[in-house]
Amino acid sequence: MHNPALLKSLVCSFVLVLGLLAAGAIAVTRDKIDETALSAGTFTVERFDKAAYSEPAPVLNNKQRHFFMVGRNVFHRQWASINSLNGDWGLGPTFIADRCSACHVNAGRGGPPASRDEQLLSMLVRLSLPGEDKHGSPRPHPHYGDQLQNRSLDGRNVDLAYAGSPVPPEADLYMDWEERVFSFPEGETVELRAPKLRIENLNFGPLGTETMMSVRIAQPIFGLGFLEAVSEQTLADIARWQKAQGFNGRPNYVWDSVNNRTALGRFGWKANQPSLKQQIATAAIGDMGLASRLFPDQNCPPAQEICARHLPGNVPEIINHEIDALELWLQGLAVPARRDINDPEVRLGEKLFAEAKCAVCHVPEMKTAATFPPLPQLANQTFRAYTDLLLHDMGEELADGRPDFKAGPRDWRTPPLWGLGLSQTVNGSTAMLHDGRARNVTEAILWHGGEAQVSREAYRSMNKADRAALVRFIESI
Repeated sequence: MHNPALLKSLVCSFVLVLGLLAAGAIAVTRDKIDETALSAGTFTVERFDKAAYSEPAPVLNNKQRHFFMVGRNVFHRQWASINSLNGDWGLGPTFIADRCSACHVNAGRGGPPASRDEQLLSMLVRLSLPGEDKHGSPRPHPHYGDQLQNRSLDGRNVDLAYAGSPVPPEADLYMDWEERVFSFPEGETVELRAPKLRIENLNFGPLGTETMMSVRIAQPIFGLGFLEAVSEQTLADIARWQKAQGFNGRPNYVWDSVNNRTALGRFGWKANQPSLKQQIATAAIGDMGLASRLFPDQNCPPAQEICARHLPGNVPEIINHEIDALELWLQGLAVPARRDINDPEVRLGEKLFAEAKCAVCHVPEMKTAATFPPLPQLANQTFRAYTDLLLHDMGEELADGRPDFKAGPRDWRTPPLWGLGLSQTVNGSTAMLHDGRARNVTEAILWHGGEAQVSREAYRSMNKADRAALVRFIESI
């Protein structure tokens, strides 16, 4: 029997499927792909274009998908000063960017400025003085707080008659580079670069000789739900196993402002954030000047009098519902599948990766906890992020000299490697390591020191073909 409504529904479904196939956004199924290509279990998607890091997990239900889209809108929202008609009120008074997506373009990594005349954007500069506060966190600078803000409501984006005098930025931040040449045994050379931060126009006095600074680039933000859903016991077991291998992976324990207790650190370059909710609220106030119920006070130290007098947008400026939506968005982002897993060069690279002990810290496979109430679909999932979420001594050349809770001056959390080979496609940045000094995988490996020196030397001693195979494998993850 002819049914126009049913026919229309079938046609629409067919067109939708064709569109998803064309975009490469169909969810990966176990029937169609090798198990090892499932980077994130049922959260894996076959999408390898600019949106590879931005897809919702295919297993989200309709209610979750709706809230996911709310979070996506908050992520892309442009914030503005109180009198502006060009965005939601709340920006500043001092800040780094006016939206989350300015630093995490397409949910990807940040990078250094293209020239020495451009200021830092998708990077920030952490500050602290020797010692700790009552919770064990780094001591902020009395005039500049815990990070430098190089943008402000300075008269170009605020009505002075309404809001008072323009707010000066804390400083102008630029990056210079010191270059050196690294030589392989057979004579091939690689040019390495080390960053040299250039600070100009400090508006509230000198920083002082005791001030410790650390440059950080924005990290990719897809798949973070899996890192939150791993049990603390799993990470403790990995740390014990590493000690038996001669490595010293350690968890960071940090202050959890959401639950008012000490907790395992999971996020950030030094694993100094315990949860996605706290990471969101911290970035909101630190990077955009958006006060929340968790962090209601603006970043206006006493020396910054004009900043303190500036009218707030709303109180709070980013509300709990928006933070919750961003949290679900981050937890619900899918992960692109691995590529070329049966390629002989990739398989060789995987073997070399293990032999060089890279896999001791970049652990190939983990499993989430049996339950995860915030997003139940994340529970009991095998995933392949190639991280251990632990701190490791990476040597003096990568040291920032700045402790952060239990993380020492030479310690860094092992960054996930999944999706790395798509970074250029997603947002044009291949910058790696905490300060963006490495422009590719080879440079990143050659900067490894400390506990990772054994892996660097193993890579250095390989012939050119084997080195290429190892890099090819890493870019396939």
